[in-house]
Amino acid sequence: MKIARILVAVLLVASCVAAHSEDRKYIVTSRPPGTKDLPFSDAVLVGDTLYIAGHIGLDAKTGQPPSSAEDEARMVMDIIKKTLESEGMSMDDVVSLQVFCTDLKLYETFNAVYVTYFHGKFPARAFIGTDKLVRGGRFEVMGIAVKKPHSKSAGYQPHPHARAKSTS
Repeated sequence: MKIARILVAVLLVASCVAAHSEDRKYIVTSRPPGTKDLPFSDAVLVGDTLYIAGHIGLDAKTGQPPSSAEDEARMVMDIIKKTLESEGMSMDDVVSLQVFCTDLKLYETFNAVYVTYFHGKFPARAFIGTDKLVRGGRFEVMGIAVKKPHSKSAGYQPHPHARAKSTS
């Protein structure tokens, strides 16, 4: 548990340093009843990097998690996907996710849903056990996505320290 907290702290510090150097866009998507006035953004876009806040799979009408863990996993992953799409990104732009879960016996249940959201390679991920989550949720997912350049002609600029490829 200490290692997970240290990892989260390091990621937050690194995120803050990166976020300090560029303009930020704060994203707040539609939220279920009783969650509209929460004191955080659903995501923050800094350059091509999207920092996604922790989300729980809540039913949009009731504001509560569904009775099925599988349905909740699908709902939370749909929220992550919708947040990405709102900024022109896809699940394949995700580089890191953290999943907090109130019952580690649900690891396989979550994974069965999770794998359907990616095409090929998976992002780095932590699956962390926790005692309780707000609103009775079983899963909370947060992450980081970096928008992939679609083509060199679409405004892609190589990193300034990248080496030019030799044509010989």
